[in-house]
Amino acid sequence: MNDSSWGAPPQTGQPGHTGQAGYWGPAHQGHMDGGPVQGAAPAGPAYDAQDAPHTRPMPIVPEVSAHGGDQDDDRGAARLSGPLFRDENPEPMHDAPQPTPAPKKSAGRDLGAAIGVGVGLGAVIIASLFVVKAVFVGVIAVAVVVGLWELTSRLQERKEIKAPLVPLAVGGAAMVVAGYVRGAEGAWVAMALTALAVLVWRMTEPPEGYLKDVTAGVFAAFYVPFLATFVAMMLTADDGPWRVLTFLLLTVVSDTGAYAVGWRFGKHKLAPRISPGKTREGLLGAVAFAMLAGALCLQFLIDDGVWWQGLLLGLAVAASATLGDLGESMIKRDLGIKDMGTLLPGHGGIMDRLDSLLPTAPVVWLLLVLFVGSG
Repeated sequence: MNDSSWGAPPQTGQPGHTGQAGYWGPAHQGHMDGGPVQGAAPAGPAYDAQDAPHTRPMPIVPEVSAHGGDQDDDRGAARLSGPLFRDENPEPMHDAPQPTPAPKKSAGRDLGAAIGVGVGLGAVIIASLFVVKAVFVGVIAVAVVVGLWELTSRLQERKEIKAPLVPLAVGGAAMVVAGYVRGAEGAWVAMALTALAVLVWRMTEPPEGYLKDVTAGVFAAFYVPFLATFVAMMLTADDGPWRVLTFLLLTVVSDTGAYAVGWRFGKHKLAPRISPGKTREGLLGAVAFAMLAGALCLQFLIDDGVWWQGLLLGLAVAASATLGDLGESMIKRDLGIKDMGTLLPGHGGIMDRLDSLLPTAPVVWLLLVLFVGSG
């Protein structure tokens, strides 16, 4: 689309130039039927742009700023015309509105802090993962306890739901250790005992709200420590550290692909009532990035893995990570909060980092067992 199609004014010295930049029509439209139009310049000597470089007669319709300023009418595209796009720099008129810079896309986070915290967490995870497996199990247990604290605190603050933290924290840490030592059987037993402990612990307080408190407690026990137990179970295989690394890489790559593609090309909302920032284009980016990363990881990191298995694993991770993110967004919308905590600058809280990881852990554990065995 060229400037002339929107009524850009001709240049000085060109045919039709009237000396009155900013008109949508010819200068003689200032009078109709021989009479002045309200707001037109009074009769007098002919207007001379040379003598009054910073004045201009009042136009009939909203004028086009010579500097690309925003217009109030539906012909806003006309602001793309004028000297600005001809490498000219005329002095701005004193009475002309200054242009408003276009808003820039932003992630709404402190990017520097987010990168720093992410690198720091990654270094801790990698160091503990490949040095001593038991240390990494401890890292999982600590993350679980902090996540439970954040979740129960927000429930009490926003909904007055008092899920008992003490049995949840003790049972959650025990659940992770049991999953690492005894596998799925140990995890289920620890989950059942944790739920029982929640029921009994809450009996020490008045009965009002008992049902909602213990229901929230059992939900928290399943949502945070039980799902995290599958990460510890991955670690028990001979190539356990590489399985856990694959799980982490695919989840991070899925989130990164969704963000990058959605930020650049996202137009169609994925679930506007739950998470307005997510788009269908972002979901496609998550799938593409995760499938590519999955093929590489299964081919080069996992014993007996095949690239096509990685494609399926990446697809499953993109789906589970997206659903996990939407699930926590649903919880936060119900609670009326933006983040679960403020412990990690640029990220929010621990739960804001675990939202995609938790539901993805059992998916990756199961598919790896099906593809290459339990190790």
